[in-house]
Amino acid sequence: MLLSATFAPTVLADADWDDDGYLATIGSLRLEKGDEFGCYGMPHLSWKADPGAVALECRDYIEERIDASIWDSKPISTYTPSGLNATQHTTIALQGFTVHGDETGQSSTAWHSASDVPNNELDWHNLGRRGGSLEKGIADVSSVESELDAGGLVNMYWIGRIYDATVRHDQDVIDMLSEREDVWFTTWGEAYSYWAMENCGSLNHSIVDGVLIISSIDSKSCRSAYNAWNIPLTWIVDIGSSQILDSDTKEIDSDESNTKEGWRQEGELIFVSLLAGNEIKFDLDGEDYEILGTTQFFNNKSAAFTVAGHSTTDLHRWSQRFDDYDFLKFTWLVSPRELDDGLEWLPYAGVGVLLVSVSGIWLVLKKDAIEHSRAEDFIDVVAGGDDDE
Repeated sequence: MLLSATFAPTVLADADWDDDGYLATIGSLRLEKGDEFGCYGMPHLSWKADPGAVALECRDYIEERIDASIWDSKPISTYTPSGLNATQHTTIALQGFTVHGDETGQSSTAWHSASDVPNNELDWHNLGRRGGSLEKGIADVSSVESELDAGGLVNMYWIGRIYDATVRHDQDVIDMLSEREDVWFTTWGEAYSYWAMENCGSLNHSIVDGVLIISSIDSKSCRSAYNAWNIPLTWIVDIGSSQILDSDTKEIDSDESNTKEGWRQEGELIFVSLLAGNEIKFDLDGEDYEILGTTQFFNNKSAAFTVAGHSTTDLHRWSQRFDDYDFLKFTWLVSPRELDDGLEWLPYAGVGVLLVSVSGIWLVLKKDAIEHSRAEDFIDVVAGGDDDE
């Protein structure tokens, strides 16, 4: 009995796990805010022993419960430990995960510094971590600010709970970020997809009777080759001395820091953020214009910022403290909980059952002994008494 109680949790955990019920509820709210859901791992499956199995099971776990992003249902971002070889990373990529992070130890790298600009998709198999942890007491405001000033993608680390201890975030870092107007707040998948769309993006454009029509061509084969989402790409258009009289698309502000479609003007330049397959029209009072290309980041921001929520097994506890900071975007790297995480009491219950059982048997035997003794006394009385009856 004691042995069965001791080993029961392990047997159960090997067979199943406890999923995070908040993915379907709180997760929908986080999606609306622009967050992303990616993979962290699966209980009792090893990245090093069988990375393909972990990636497949984790992908199914996400897809059966929630979309990965508002841009696409398929997850493309995953945690991977350091120490995997290039072949293992390729195996993970074949399961649909293009972005691997962070600090994976691969020779190819992306955004380990402001100048570490990715050149090909293999670079995204080793996404860097910049700015450290968002945890209070560990985060360094000046360090994060310095990284943002340098430019590039700044990727911070966050875990909301360690065993039974709740981890507090650094409010000073949040306050500093809320005042930045030069930062694109994004996710791993968005940052990668924007980079890929730069390689895939092309335009059709013309001006007829003062109406400038810009159409973004959707090269689905290119996006498929890069395994990227279709997100708005920001184009730069020089309209010289012409004035915009009207447009059929919503204007956005220069301080807009979250990915969306729209346009804004800055002197003679207009910045047009457009999904592939869509078009935008401008009524101009002139005929001259020139397409100058794309910006490095959405809305011509000089830096990008994201937070990766590692080992997210309870989305509610991990995310609730950030509900009031809509500008922040998180890449939630999710994982189910092991069943034995909450069953440590079973061996003790087994000991209790054993003690109660032994005590019960002892009481029954004692009761039987007493009744047997009384029966013997009764027999002795009958044998030595008056037998006239």
